Amino acid sequence: MTKPPRKRNKATSAASSDSTLPDDQDLEDIFLQENPASATITVTAAEVEELSETEERDRLHLELRVERAFFEAGKALAELRDRRLYRSTHKTFEEYCRSRFAYTHRHVNYLIAASNVVDNIIMGTIGFQNEIPDEMGTIGSQNEISDEMGTNGSQILPTTERQVRPLTKLEPSQQQEVWRQAVEQAGGKVPPARIVKDVVQRIMERTKVPNTYQIGEVCQILVKDNPELRGKGGCWGIVNHVGEFSCTVKTWDGEYAIGLQHLKSYNYLPAQCQQMQMICDRISRLRENENLEEAARAVLKHLGEIKRPYLTTFEEELLTFIEEKCLLSSQAVGNTTVC
Repeated sequence: MTKPPRKRNKATSAASSDSTLPDDQDLEDIFLQENPASATITVTAAEVEELSETEERDRLHLELRVERAFFEAGKALAELRDRRLYRSTHKTFEEYCRSRFAYTHRHVNYLIAASNVVDNIIMGTIGFQNEIPDEMGTIGSQNEISDEMGTNGSQILPTTERQVRPLTKLEPSQQQEVWRQAVEQAGGKVPPARIVKDVVQRIMERTKVPNTYQIGEVCQILVKDNPELRGKGGCWGIVNHVGEFSCTVKTWDGEYAIGLQHLKSYNYLPAQCQQMQMICDRISRLRENENLEEAARAVLKHLGEIKRPYLTTFEEELLTFIEEKCLLSSQAVGNTTVC
């Protein structure tokens, strides 16, 4: 009877029969396999390639272009609006921004206001005697202003619109002081929006003035030194929201959040306020018609700047004529008709 084959000897037996012993390197390899945590990893440092002077200059230039993007956008939008460069293709600036840039009216206002704040911060640091032109003809730059641009040393400036949004409700001198404090709190770097907002809140609490305006009250808009209110000086508006430091006011051409220092009550009687509310509603309904002619808009603007709680007979006839003209045109051929 055939015997079953014997099992092969274990590897340890085979190793014991080997006439050669492992050398030191083999022992080290076995030790590292059993204790991987004790292994030493050798890393070869990557060589850092230095930039040339031209490359350093180009890098700084491109970084500044990225950082000041919102600033240049706000300046460009303000010029497009003020020079009415949209008039060949669009009836209103709001319609133009929606169509061309997909920007809402609020976003456009944020960008324009932010660029004005940056101007105030720059001027507060270097003084009004020094202008800082760049290759695009604008004033100022972002994050750092070099000596070759007419300044001494560097200046920390905002890099995003959100960083300066809390500053828009302050006076220019307050904007400069808040930004200086925010930069200090950020350790000499560009402060995040959170720090700026905290500093603004403290300023507002320290200079808090009670808001005595009431919903439905008719007020006059005072521009003073606020560039955001350009073109609104003397306009009247009706308060439809009362905040802690500002009011939302409805005017002939839209709604605006305005600080208390830029409002003055007409102190009209309740019946007079109701009369102005009716006029405001009539103007607003007409303004919603995107095809309203410029002559009609000029009439609405005039009515939005009257400084009395009533319309003259001629003014009432003009407003009624525009209303009837728009109504008849809409009934005839639809909303696309020019009135």
